Amino acid sequence: MAYEIKNFENLLGLAGFSDQLLKNHFTLYSGYVNNFNKLNDILVVMEREGKYAAPEYAELNRRLGWEFNGMRLHEFYFGNLTKTSVKIDENFNLFKAILKEFGSYDFFEKDFKAMAVMRGIGWIILYYDKQSDRLFNVWVNEHDAGHFSGCVPLLVMDVFEHAYMLDYGIKRADYIEAFMKVIDWKAAENRYAQSQ
Repeated sequence: MAYEIKNFENLLGLAGFSDQLLKNHFTLYSGYVNNFNKLNDILVVMEREGKYAAPEYAELNRRLGWEFNGMRLHEFYFGNLTKTSVKIDENFNLFKAILKEFGSYDFFEKDFKAMAVMRGIGWIILYYDKQSDRLFNVWVNEHDAGHFSGCVPLLVMDVFEHAYMLDYGIKRADYIEAFMKVIDWKAAENRYAQSQ
């Protein structure tokens, strides 16, 4: 069954993000969904034809994870943004977990933002590891490398240039500040609750 492109147009008018930047980003996201579906269809045909040893089969399977993670990470990213600013509630279980792991919300935010300004492309993800009951801010370079296996993404920030250059040029720090103001902490809290 093919994955469907999710509609995030409710984010148009988001403070700090031009509609053109968002529309471009939605188009890029759509490409990941479409490419995953196409690759999956091709691989199903190759499997039915028994072409498991073909070099193309190996390469397409390697690419499949990149397209899937590009799709899913964008869904997490758009899903943790909101036009109605929602600060983290001190009664949220996620807030309490942040205090336990980082000592203070301010230290968590400082660490998260420091990772986001590091040179390079990628993603910053606040992960939850249920097995150890710990939180980690993690730099993920490409979609398919650097993830903490078995951990749940709670908060996802895209730091590829397409996420900010149209509006901010090379001023990534300004984009990060804009991102921090439009986080939907209820979405992050729900992800945390579902991972329990």
